[in-house]
Amino acid sequence: MPLSSIHTLPLEKLRNNLSSEGYKAFHASQVFNWVYKLRQSNWDQMTNLSLDLRSYLKENLLATQLVKKREVFSEDQETVKFLWQLSDNMLVESVLIYSEGRRTVCVSSQVGCPARCAFCASGKNGLKRNLTAAEIFEQVYQIDLWLLERKEKVSHVVFMGMGEPFENYEAVIETIRLLIDPNRLALSQRRITVSTVGVVEGINRFSKEGLKTNLVLSLHAPNQQIRQKIIPYARKYSLEDILSAVGNFAKITKRNITYEYTLIRNINDSIEQAKELAVLLKGQQCSVNLIPYNSIEKVRLQRPEKEVIEAFREVLLSSDIVTTWRYTKGKDIAAACGQLALQS
Repeated sequence: MPLSSIHTLPLEKLRNNLSSEGYKAFHASQVFNWVYKLRQSNWDQMTNLSLDLRSYLKENLLATQLVKKREVFSEDQETVKFLWQLSDNMLVESVLIYSEGRRTVCVSSQVGCPARCAFCASGKNGLKRNLTAAEIFEQVYQIDLWLLERKEKVSHVVFMGMGEPFENYEAVIETIRLLIDPNRLALSQRRITVSTVGVVEGINRFSKEGLKTNLVLSLHAPNQQIRQKIIPYARKYSLEDILSAVGNFAKITKRNITYEYTLIRNINDSIEQAKELAVLLKGQQCSVNLIPYNSIEKVRLQRPEKEVIEAFREVLLSSDIVTTWRYTKGKDIAAACGQLALQS
């Protein structure tokens, strides 16, 4: 019988489990203190617990499931990529990004990805399987432990790694609730962001969860025709339906929407396409995050020249659309989604 994870076990349930086995209920709080406050994942090191209780914990609970196979620093030391081996030997990755005082962890929600976006490495070998909530949560937990050794901590989490989060909906929502649990990492809901390629059912469900987390739509094109060329998954949902769902999310949650737009030379980077995008988003409480394409092996796409990006951005700004231009971090360590796992 496989062991269950401490990370997905509610504190109250652990109390009940321990009580039913003849242990004191307060030991559950001691266990959580060890795992989440003292960041100790070795049951044998929990010295204020009896040997018998430690033996029980080892036989029934897992504190770690991910084995770190590699960590790679970018040249500027502002990005660190982690490659994890799962219990079934599959590989998944996370990225730690340093920026403006933030320590943001980009987590994966699936092994591989069903979306198969032309500019992304994650879906090149298709979808292998969903990650469990424990496997997603532990990416943040282990990186937080890594940062703790450097007297820092995770400040933000983004679901922008391998996979489409809303195709693993239950595990992603469970992970968010674990991340904000005051007995665990106690992250602010407003510092958690979920990115979707446009799964309408998932967006609609997400709007009703009562969470104050952020939503990002991977837009990448100003119309359905171009979008389908670079995002095959877009054929499942019309852009009109996606934008309707996103607008409904903003209305219900009172959260602004961010649209991510990966700029690819001679595909979606023209002035005409910028104008079309400005019309599409006119009047919305939103922002557009422009991302120059981050090259991956065996894909014949190119990023636009700096002048082209600036001209594209200027069109949006002149239409009063809040626009940021994300500097591509980690390019020298293949930090685009799925690259490190694809190479291994």
